[in-house]
Amino acid sequence: MNANQTDAKRIDQKRLLKDEKDPLTHTPVHLLSLEGVGKHYGNIVALSDVTMAVDNGRVTCVLGDNGAGKSTLIKIIAGLHQHDAGVLNIMGEERKFDSPRDALDAGIATVYQDLAVVPLMPIWRNFFLGSELTSGFGPFKSMDVQQMKDITKQELAEMGIDLRDVEQPIGQLSGGERQCVAIARAVYFGAKVLILDEPTAALGVKQSGVVLRYILQARDRGLGVIFITHNPHHAFPVGDRFLLLKRGKSIGYYDKKDITLDELTAQMAGGAELAELAHELEQLGGHGDVVKEVQAEVAETSSQLPG
Repeated sequence: MNANQTDAKRIDQKRLLKDEKDPLTHTPVHLLSLEGVGKHYGNIVALSDVTMAVDNGRVTCVLGDNGAGKSTLIKIIAGLHQHDAGVLNIMGEERKFDSPRDALDAGIATVYQDLAVVPLMPIWRNFFLGSELTSGFGPFKSMDVQQMKDITKQELAEMGIDLRDVEQPIGQLSGGERQCVAIARAVYFGAKVLILDEPTAALGVKQSGVVLRYILQARDRGLGVIFITHNPHHAFPVGDRFLLLKRGKSIGYYDKKDITLDELTAQMAGGAELAELAHELEQLGGHGDVVKEVQAEVAETSSQLPG
């Protein structure tokens, strides 16, 4: 694939933010959009000129290796940090969050890789942790345990999670099941945008598949999902759009129909880095077979990259 072909496939980021309009009101319909967003920490540029949009019933995958800027992007959208360049819009209204509570109030829920759960507490207690339902009045108020149990079971069932007993400690669930409980909780409490921070990073193949299935469930229920990952093989089956970050900058933004898994993987791998690795191994007198393998990988990757 040559450079012109690949460039033609990329989403025109400026046009993206202008095209999605309600035909009656002529107002933007993106749940969330970033336009030229950047973040500095002193002299360090953590994020620069990033543009993306999140829509109802779509999964936007943000891909990149460690240090690519994924965490900074999450923190800006989730209200942990404020951007210092560009514009963040919620339903067309420019916003700058002062706290995670502001983001939650705007309908943005974040499920982090290291889930904040209490392992020895029952599933239903974790589901309502910090937002417990009560019954009664004044000094006679008490937790409405049965209602919380019923709601937890119903919400999990609607997400396709079949748990017979919501009384069991959440620590007994697998990593994938705990992620799915967190997703169902976000849906129940009114999330419009769901950010998933590397939900499959520490999971095996089977459990990763479970989480990916529930990502699709959330999408089908109308949420706009932001799926943060470094694994294109997890992103491609569920993603509708793909934003690739490298050293804080966007190196590509694609609709699914315009890119293949091989091309996505090649964009992430980076031919220049592989070529440099092959050269270093050769200079260090690396094992001939290893060098040849890396050189073959360079050739294969370069054939998928622009130019």
